[in-house]
Amino acid sequence: MLVRDAMSTVVLTVGPAHTLRQAAALMSARRVGAAIVHDPDAGGIGIITERDILNSVGLGQNPDTEPIHAHTTNDVVFATPTWTLEEAARAMAHGGFRHLIVLDGGEPAGIVSVRDIIRCWAPARQPVSA
Repeated sequence: MLVRDAMSTVVLTVGPAHTLRQAAALMSARRVGAAIVHDPDAGGIGIITERDILNSVGLGQNPDTEPIHAHTTNDVVFATPTWTLEEAARAMAHGGFRHLIVLDGGEPAGIVSVRDIIRCWAPARQPVSA
């Protein structure tokens, strides 16, 4: 199975000047754990994750004033739609992260998460018998 079969193609994109609270609200509303950060001044495409927001709050930073650009990962590992899920899982395990931005022709085509991969690999939920 390939990344294109598992990835989410509707992705949340935020700007570097958004606050962490704004990002958290958008991520919560969309029920996603990461957003693409489009920041031409910092090299283009980055990612902000729920863990980045949690780390900031844990440090006592104010999510209403803390800008996304201060917490964006810009050194991103990108996947392609034709990677296998094994390749994506290996990249995540090696890098210690749970989301990969998927690029197709240099443009974001989606995001694949550990949860997406598990959903593809695990059998469908079965009702619990009493």
